[in-house]
Amino acid sequence: MPTGNGESLLETSLSKLQDSTIDELYKKAVVIDGLIIPRGWNKESFEALAQSGYTGFSASLPSSNLKVAMEALADWRNRIEEHGDKLIYANEAEDFVQAKKENKTAVLLGFQNATMVEKSVENVDTLYNAGTRWIQLSYNQRNLLGDGCTERTNAGLSDFGVEVVERMNELGIIVDLSHCGRQTTNDGIKFSKAGVSFNHTMCEALYKNHPRSKTDEQIRAMADKGGMMGIICLGYMIGPDPGGKTTLETYVDHIDHAVKIAGIDHVGVAADFAIQGLEATGATRENWYVPRLTRFKPSYQVRWKPWIPELESPKRYLHVARVLDKRGYSTGDIEKILGQNWLRYYRETLKS
Repeated sequence: MPTGNGESLLETSLSKLQDSTIDELYKKAVVIDGLIIPRGWNKESFEALAQSGYTGFSASLPSSNLKVAMEALADWRNRIEEHGDKLIYANEAEDFVQAKKENKTAVLLGFQNATMVEKSVENVDTLYNAGTRWIQLSYNQRNLLGDGCTERTNAGLSDFGVEVVERMNELGIIVDLSHCGRQTTNDGIKFSKAGVSFNHTMCEALYKNHPRSKTDEQIRAMADKGGMMGIICLGYMIGPDPGGKTTLETYVDHIDHAVKIAGIDHVGVAADFAIQGLEATGATRENWYVPRLTRFKPSYQVRWKPWIPELESPKRYLHVARVLDKRGYSTGDIEKILGQNWLRYYRETLKS
């Protein structure tokens, strides 16, 4: 009869075997990050990318005006061409499949604000032709298309915003609503003929302090139209942190809840920071945190440091996969959350 110590050793051995199986699954899986901030891309970024196991990611580029956006697109198109042994420009879903086969990483270029559209729907075409494949309709503040999530008011999409959405649908540009206000989010879902994305967000039902979250009703409406959401890795967005209570388990709680509401086919992962993690890029309260406080209110309880240790690693989603496995997710469902769901969504929304 095994002693308590023997049982403990057996549990440890089984846990290691379980992790080993998931490690193999992760190596074979399509892994897609819903949002990476690639500012200051350098040698260390490529090194982290090589460690990460990523098949692809959505890259958030500067969007203050059309000129800045076009320069950022050109810079990234050039970088992808220059490093063709490592990167692939993602024009359609099959580029992610190709990236996996060739041990490269597909990069889907886009913007977390629509300010670069300026006052002309024709600029949507200009941006598309330069390589844009996703646009978030508004950031925290109001723009010409609609209200962001930190606005005191709750106006929805403007008439101009509806026109922009229609043109995005025609071209095959993803309509993203991650930072949009409540009514702008609702309107985006309503007026978009294609499924929308919340490419980096969290569940309001689990943490109500930050307006960047999405309600169960919005999550359900997104899924009903074939959309997709990525659960954000930033700790202060997904839970409080007295005594380090916001953990990797908290992150997976948001995945659990999103799957419960949206269904297994509509939930993925998203960092909202650099491949190598925040701390590794020298993020400080002054250069990263304070600028993000613009229009943030004390009630949001935004804190420094915002990261969860396991999610700081380039292999952040391997840690997520291990927890999903321990919670009873099938290997097929783990693969969906890691990247197959994003791949399905890209097949349905992007046009070659």
